[in-house]
Amino acid sequence: MGSENTAGFTLIELLIVVAILGIVSAIAIPNLMNAIDQSKQKRTMADIRALGEAIESYSVDATIYPTAGNLDSLEGVLKPSYIRVWPAADGWQNVLVYAPDTNPGQGYTLRSNGKDGIAEGSPSGGATKSFDCDIVFMNGQFMQWPEGTQQ
Repeated sequence: MGSENTAGFTLIELLIVVAILGIVSAIAIPNLMNAIDQSKQKRTMADIRALGEAIESYSVDATIYPTAGNLDSLEGVLKPSYIRVWPAADGWQNVLVYAPDTNPGQGYTLRSNGKDGIAEGSPSGGATKSFDCDIVFMNGQFMQWPEGTQQ
Protein backbone atom coordinates (compact mmCIF):
# COMPACT_ATOMS: atom_id res chain seq x y z
CA MET A 1 0.00 0.00 0.00
CA GLY A 2 1.27 3.40 -0.95
CA SER A 3 1.33 6.47 1.15
CA GLU A 4 -1.34 9.07 0.51
CA ASN A 5 -0.24 12.55 -0.50
CA THR A 6 -3.03 14.95 0.36
CA ALA A 7 -2.83 18.55 -0.53
CA GLY A 8 -4.53 21.02 1.80
CA PHE A 9 -4.31 22.76 5.11
CA THR A 10 -4.50 21.18 8.50
CA LEU A 11 -7.04 22.31 11.06
CA ILE A 12 -4.31 24.02 13.10
CA GLU A 13 -3.14 26.02 10.10
CA LEU A 14 -6.68 27.16 9.35
CA LEU A 15 -7.26 28.19 12.98
CA ILE A 16 -4.04 30.21 12.99
CA VAL A 17 -5.09 32.05 9.82
CA VAL A 18 -8.54 32.78 11.26
CA ALA A 19 -6.97 34.07 14.49
CA ILE A 20 -4.61 36.36 12.58
CA LEU A 21 -7.50 37.71 10.49
CA GLY A 22 -9.48 38.33 13.67
CA ILE A 23 -6.63 40.27 15.26
CA VAL A 24 -6.06 42.39 12.15
CA SER A 25 -9.76 43.19 11.80
CA ALA A 26 -10.02 44.05 15.52
CA ILE A 27 -7.32 46.66 14.96
CA ALA A 28 -8.46 47.91 11.55
CA ILE A 29 -12.24 48.27 12.00
CA PRO A 30 -12.19 50.87 14.82
CA ASN A 31 -9.62 52.91 12.89
CA LEU A 32 -11.78 52.71 9.77
CA MET A 33 -14.89 53.81 11.67
CA ASN A 34 -12.94 56.73 13.18
CA ALA A 35 -11.72 57.77 9.72
CA ILE A 36 -15.28 57.64 8.35
CA ASP A 37 -16.57 59.83 11.20
CA GLN A 38 -13.70 62.29 10.66
CA SER A 39 -14.56 62.58 6.98
CA LYS A 40 -18.22 63.22 7.87
CA GLN A 41 -17.09 65.89 10.31
CA LYS A 42 -14.89 67.59 7.70
CA ARG A 43 -17.70 67.45 5.13
CA THR A 44 -20.07 69.03 7.66
CA MET A 45 -17.61 71.83 8.35
CA ALA A 46 -17.17 72.48 4.62
CA ASP A 47 -20.94 72.57 4.09
CA ILE A 48 -21.47 74.93 7.02
CA ARG A 49 -18.65 77.16 5.79
CA ALA A 50 -20.24 77.25 2.29
CA LEU A 51 -23.60 78.23 3.79
CA GLY A 52 -21.90 80.86 5.93
CA GLU A 53 -20.11 82.32 2.91
CA ALA A 54 -23.43 82.48 1.04
CA ILE A 55 -25.04 84.29 3.97
CA GLU A 56 -22.09 86.70 4.20
CA SER A 57 -22.29 87.38 0.43
CA TYR A 58 -26.01 88.08 0.78
CA SER A 59 -25.33 90.47 3.66
CA VAL A 60 -22.78 92.39 1.59
CA ASP A 61 -25.35 92.86 -1.18
CA ALA A 62 -28.36 93.55 1.06
CA THR A 63 -26.50 95.27 3.97
CA ILE A 64 -28.41 93.01 6.35
CA TYR A 65 -28.31 89.34 7.23
CA PRO A 66 -31.23 87.19 6.01
CA THR A 67 -34.19 87.27 8.35
CA ALA A 68 -35.38 83.78 7.39
CA GLY A 69 -36.63 81.82 10.38
CA ASN A 70 -35.24 78.41 9.46
CA LEU A 71 -33.03 76.59 6.96
CA ASP A 72 -35.89 75.85 4.55
CA SER A 73 -36.90 79.50 4.21
CA LEU A 74 -33.22 80.50 4.01
CA GLU A 75 -32.85 78.24 0.97
CA GLY A 76 -35.40 80.35 -0.90
CA VAL A 77 -33.37 83.49 -0.18
CA LEU A 78 -29.90 82.18 -1.06
CA LYS A 79 -30.36 79.56 -3.77
CA PRO A 80 -29.27 79.74 -6.63
CA SER A 81 -27.82 83.28 -6.50
CA TYR A 82 -25.45 82.75 -3.59
CA ILE A 83 -25.09 78.97 -3.37
CA ARG A 84 -25.79 76.29 -5.97
CA VAL A 85 -25.72 73.04 -4.01
CA TRP A 86 -27.85 73.22 -0.88
CA PRO A 87 -26.49 71.13 2.04
CA ALA A 88 -29.62 70.52 4.11
CA ALA A 89 -28.04 67.75 6.22
CA ASP A 90 -24.70 67.22 7.89
CA GLY A 91 -22.37 64.27 7.30
CA TRP A 92 -24.42 62.01 9.58
CA GLN A 93 -27.66 62.96 7.75
CA ASN A 94 -28.91 65.05 10.68
CA VAL A 95 -30.63 68.30 9.72
CA LEU A 96 -28.49 71.43 9.87
CA VAL A 97 -29.95 74.18 12.04
CA TYR A 98 -30.17 77.86 11.09
CA ALA A 99 -31.21 80.46 13.63
CA PRO A 100 -31.33 84.22 12.98
CA ASP A 101 -30.13 86.56 15.70
CA THR A 102 -32.66 87.79 18.25
CA ASN A 103 -32.39 91.16 16.50
CA PRO A 104 -33.49 90.21 12.97
CA GLY A 105 -30.90 90.97 10.32
CA GLN A 106 -28.07 91.48 12.82
CA GLY A 107 -26.57 87.99 12.89
CA TYR A 108 -27.11 84.26 12.55
CA THR A 109 -26.03 80.85 13.80
CA LEU A 110 -25.52 77.68 11.76
CA ARG A 111 -25.21 74.43 13.68
CA SER A 112 -24.68 70.74 13.22
CA ASN A 113 -25.75 68.71 16.23
CA GLY A 114 -22.91 66.26 15.67
CA LYS A 115 -22.95 62.51 15.33
CA ASP A 116 -25.58 61.91 18.03
CA GLY A 117 -27.98 64.49 16.53
CA ILE A 118 -28.72 65.96 19.97
CA ALA A 119 -28.34 69.72 20.39
CA GLU A 120 -26.17 70.90 23.25
CA GLY A 121 -28.00 73.36 25.43
CA SER A 122 -25.21 75.92 25.54
CA PRO A 123 -22.13 74.97 23.53
CA SER A 124 -18.84 75.45 25.35
CA GLY A 125 -17.19 77.11 22.37
CA GLY A 126 -13.68 76.53 21.06
CA ALA A 127 -12.15 73.24 20.02
CA THR A 128 -13.94 69.97 20.83
CA LYS A 129 -12.72 66.37 21.09
CA SER A 130 -15.92 64.38 20.54
CA PHE A 131 -17.89 63.49 17.41
CA ASP A 132 -21.07 64.14 19.43
CA CYS A 133 -20.21 67.80 20.09
CA ASP A 134 -22.03 70.42 18.08
CA ILE A 135 -20.26 72.33 15.31
CA VAL A 136 -21.29 75.99 15.58
CA PHE A 137 -20.73 78.72 12.97
CA MET A 138 -21.81 82.20 14.01
CA ASN A 139 -21.64 85.47 12.07
CA GLY A 140 -18.87 84.40 9.69
CA GLN A 141 -16.69 82.23 11.91
CA PHE A 142 -16.65 78.92 13.74
CA MET A 143 -17.43 79.33 17.42
CA GLN A 144 -17.14 75.61 18.20
CA TRP A 145 -15.28 73.17 16.00
CA PRO A 146 -13.58 69.75 16.14
CA GLU A 147 -9.83 69.68 16.58
CA GLY A 148 -7.28 66.95 17.18
CA THR A 149 -8.06 63.33 17.91
CA GLN A 150 -11.79 62.72 18.25
CA GLN A 151 -13.54 60.19 20.44
